[in-house]
Amino acid sequence: MSYTGRFAPSPTGPLHLGSLVTAVASYLEARGRGGRWLVRMEDLDGPRCVPGADGEILRALEAYGFAWDGPVLYQSTRTAAYAEAVRQLGDLVYPCGCSRREVCGCARGLPAGRVGRSLKVRGGDFVIRRADGLYAYQLAVVVDDADQGVTDVVRGEDLLESTPGQIYLHRALGLTPPRYRHIRLVRDARGDKLSKQTRAPALPLTAPAPVLRQAMRFLGLEAPEAAVDELWEWAVGTWRPIP
Repeated sequence: MSYTGRFAPSPTGPLHLGSLVTAVASYLEARGRGGRWLVRMEDLDGPRCVPGADGEILRALEAYGFAWDGPVLYQSTRTAAYAEAVRQLGDLVYPCGCSRREVCGCARGLPAGRVGRSLKVRGGDFVIRRADGLYAYQLAVVVDDADQGVTDVVRGEDLLESTPGQIYLHRALGLTPPRYRHIRLVRDARGDKLSKQTRAPALPLTAPAPVLRQAMRFLGLEAPEAAVDELWEWAVGTWRPIP
């Protein structure tokens, strides 16, 4: 099977150094193996999405020399596919009327007086459709990876705990899960993960080469001082696949 990787940012703000490191690792792993690299916008959570952030993200990727294969997929256009996946899960799906803080026993049936607010899946007991009607990340990412033919996922170690649930959903839907590889996170001086929530600065779109070189060095590549195109040519030839 040919290699297909992907980078799937949420358009809740601009890219920062942490997201650049993840994108670089994913891109080098795909290109180093002679594979395809896709971009997907995980824009399911509409209330959290920032208008125009998707375009800003794509412009940043272009400025840093990324070239993706095929059109960008937007999760907000995929609700019919997620609904079909819920249908296919059949009896594994059950309604839940509990809040996040409550110990859930709804898999045995809704308690008296409770109304199902969200949908969960038996065996994993995690939400696949939220109380507000939005499909959850755990379900959407599995359906999209399968439909896009993603064979390998390179992402931050903060998503390591999500992996068993996603593998479970793949198998429950009769799908082959991709291979997952998790890389260490970029952290600030306090040890917190760089993120939009911690106000990580946006990537500069002018003179991107020094920042791209910084991301490559974080991944263990002693990148030379060079222009963006030359950096990529050097990095693809130097990259050693993640075991």
